[in-house]
Amino acid sequence: MGEQVRDGAFWDVQAGRVAPPPAAVTLGWQLQAVDPEAGTIEVTFEAGEQFLNPVGMIQGGFLAAMLDDTLGPALVATLPAGQFAPTLDLHVQFARPARPGRIRGYGEVVHRGREICHLAGRLTDAGGRLLASATATARIQTLS
Repeated sequence: MGEQVRDGAFWDVQAGRVAPPPAAVTLGWQLQAVDPEAGTIEVTFEAGEQFLNPVGMIQGGFLAAMLDDTLGPALVATLPAGQFAPTLDLHVQFARPARPGRIRGYGEVVHRGREICHLAGRLTDAGGRLLASATATARIQTLS
């Protein structure tokens, strides 16, 4: 049996039918694994020198953007064509400074309602150490 063909914003990017979002390109976003049935995703980011703060660490706003670009796709990958789920709120907790290089993101849909969904995830460094974690709320909307 062949692989299931999926439609929707997330899958259109993965299949090359549409260009990836510029923010994802800036962050160096790469899909590693996704399980839409479980509502989980694993991605990586390439944190470049352009993300550094004055003390040589990745500025926290970039880590927050990475978390948003981990949690959101965990949900969007579950949606049919014509739906999207903008983030309503994002709560980030920083655990340790992040250095340039590969950062791994793990995200999951914790609860999915008809419209409101709760998400959670984390970022780790190359050694598997926690850099930051987040929870978010998103709202499923139909695109017009």
